[in-house]
Amino acid sequence: MPTDWRRALAIVAHPDDLEYGASAAVATWLDDGRECVYLLASVGEAGIDTLAPAEAGPLREREQRAGAAAVGVETVEFLGHPDGVIEYGTALRRDFAAAIRRHRPELVLTLNHHDTWSWGDSVFWNTPDHRNVGRAVLDAVADAGNRWIFPDLAEEGLLPWDGVRYVAVAGSPRPTHAVDASSGLDRAVASLLCHRTYIEALTKEDPETYCRTFLEGSMQGVAARFGGRPGVSFELFDR
Repeated sequence: MPTDWRRALAIVAHPDDLEYGASAAVATWLDDGRECVYLLASVGEAGIDTLAPAEAGPLREREQRAGAAAVGVETVEFLGHPDGVIEYGTALRRDFAAAIRRHRPELVLTLNHHDTWSWGDSVFWNTPDHRNVGRAVLDAVADAGNRWIFPDLAEEGLLPWDGVRYVAVAGSPRPTHAVDASSGLDRAVASLLCHRTYIEALTKEDPETYCRTFLEGSMQGVAARFGGRPGVSFELFDR
């Protein structure tokens, strides 16, 4: 992965999206003196079958803030789009472009925007929220630098920002780059464990065993293509 950047903005759909792997890379970047802000399109209120959205939303927001803090991220923002039915369109692009102009990152991080994702030899259909958010992020990076797209943002004081050099897509089935994130593994496990309510609804396994097994397996899968070093892979787009 390139290292000629200092500020990152991570934009994803739900609480826990970053904790399923990318947070180990974030921890490593922060160790190196870089900065990262988290922006979530929703609070994940539709993610727990046994909890009504009105109860699940605030709980998942708290879990996300704790998960971010576990790797050293201090700023977490939520846009409030409806979980499960986030729509690709100009409204979503505008929200993301506004955030990019406000935080002025050099690297933007998002989650897999492709139709499918894979685990081992299995291939799964990606969720609409992940596809729509990821694609809107890719488009919003260009929107943020064009003063004639969403000109009202400039009127609000958010001037164009064309300083994004890279967009890194975590969880992509087409990885091109990787970060040696072994030093961030323990913090990534702690970060994912902060989503305990969600994990306990997802699996009957012991949460700590589940989190460590998942993340170690993911990072070892990257190691096979990364000189034997456990890592986090990304599909990297240059700007």
